[in-house]
Amino acid sequence: MSPSVTPRLDLDAVLDDPRTNVVVCCGSGGVGKTTTAAALAVRAAERGRRTVVLTIDPARRLAEALGLNALSNEPKLVADVTGRVNDRDNGDNGACGELHAMMLDMRRTFDEMVYTHSTPDRAEKILANPFYRTISSSFSGTQEYMAMEKLGQLAATGQWDLIVVDTPPSRSALDFLDAPQRMSSFLDGKMIRLLSAPARAGGRGLRRIVGVGFNLFAKAVGTIVGGQMLADASAFVQAFDTMFGGFRERAEQTFQLLRSPGTAFVVVATPEPDALREAAYFVDRLADEQMPLAGLILNRTHPVLADLSATQARELAERVEKADGATRSPLAASVLRLHADRVERTRRERRLLARFTHAHPTVAVVSVPAVAGDITDLAGLREIGSRLTEEAWATPVLSDTAGTPRP
Repeated sequence: MSPSVTPRLDLDAVLDDPRTNVVVCCGSGGVGKTTTAAALAVRAAERGRRTVVLTIDPARRLAEALGLNALSNEPKLVADVTGRVNDRDNGDNGACGELHAMMLDMRRTFDEMVYTHSTPDRAEKILANPFYRTISSSFSGTQEYMAMEKLGQLAATGQWDLIVVDTPPSRSALDFLDAPQRMSSFLDGKMIRLLSAPARAGGRGLRRIVGVGFNLFAKAVGTIVGGQMLADASAFVQAFDTMFGGFRERAEQTFQLLRSPGTAFVVVATPEPDALREAAYFVDRLADEQMPLAGLILNRTHPVLADLSATQARELAERVEKADGATRSPLAASVLRLHADRVERTRRERRLLARFTHAHPTVAVVSVPAVAGDITDLAGLREIGSRLTEEAWATPVLSDTAGTPRP
């Protein structure tokens, strides 16, 4: 394999840059994305930035990793990080940062938006409507749109130096990029226009004409979805009508925030074929949308610790097993065989990464060694943060054709 130079992803530079206001972690399920987002947030806070980490994943891993019992729809202070005095000699900037964490509550965010952008009476009618209760909790795309809404709210306050976003697993992690267009398509759809037509009609004659059309429409659709559901939907849309423009405007503002130089997307993957295929999809999609990509985090890698090929390790293991007297050591032989297996696993991981970098030669990469056990506390998150930024792990190790690692 001929050596190639892969750009190194310098995450400390990303976190320390005062122009970086949003970091979005995306990737397929099971790659350690939530832990990575939490570790980056902890590191940023301890390097002096006022940071909030937002998870869209309904699992409670983020709260557990931060040592919290639960997260809510509002930022919650992680007290163990706040006020921690950092030492520049240890890689920190000497300032005192803060870390807050939260988990998106889709329904509550929707409710808050209704109250904020409507009159009290109209808001109560909307929230009491059965059709609203359905779409606010289960309508396709609502979670992604509310994630955009919450991110926009956090950014609009101006109180955060950095917002770290942990996204849902699989390709839905990028669905929030489509949320404004999908919501606009829904709001501009023929059914919505018909449902809201009676409220939008101006004069009495026009209302009478619209009413005739609506009655025909209601009769046809009511036989399919049920008269009460149709009535609820019509009442909801008519009450919600004045908020449609605000929906589009705020979603577009957040979309532009994601495309701005102050945002950095980080794609997280493991050295497995499926995960790296998904990573390639994310990278291509971000490029198509002109979203700023910081680079790829290749998580849970297995670097070798000695300059000894698999073949050499197995030959030594056989010699040690066949040796006489004190030089015979079953334990040493087992360690050598484990090393041989590790070397072969490392070579496989390098080949998979090489395929990715060949297709995406300009994407910066950092490789992060796997850790034993689960990350359940701040100490573990700090360790992950160190591994994410250590120079030793930053550049993929090259190997020769015989499989012996070369630095």
